[in-house]
Amino acid sequence: LQAREWTLAIAAWGRAREWERALELLRQMPAQGVTPDVITYNATISACEKGLQWERALELLAQMKACGVQPNVISYSTAISACKKGQKWERALEL
Repeated sequence: LQAREWTLAIAAWGRAREWERALELLRQMPAQGVTPDVITYNATISACEKGLQWERALELLAQMKACGVQPNVISYSTAISACKKGQKWERALEL
């Protein structure tokens, strides 16, 4: 499987509000020889946002930077939305 297929599966779990399954797929990718890209991370951050997991969304934002994946506008706006839904607006301002 390529990153695109993994991303589609992660996005599907996100739409189903199954953020834990989305995170698990992201974790499995390197072991399968697939490198997550910005779109994959965005889908996983979105899954966390839909699941009201603002802390995990911020962790993913930090993780992608540490892995050399440059966050984009979608990455930040989705993480900000996750903070908003978690009533952590002050964390959103830090981004």
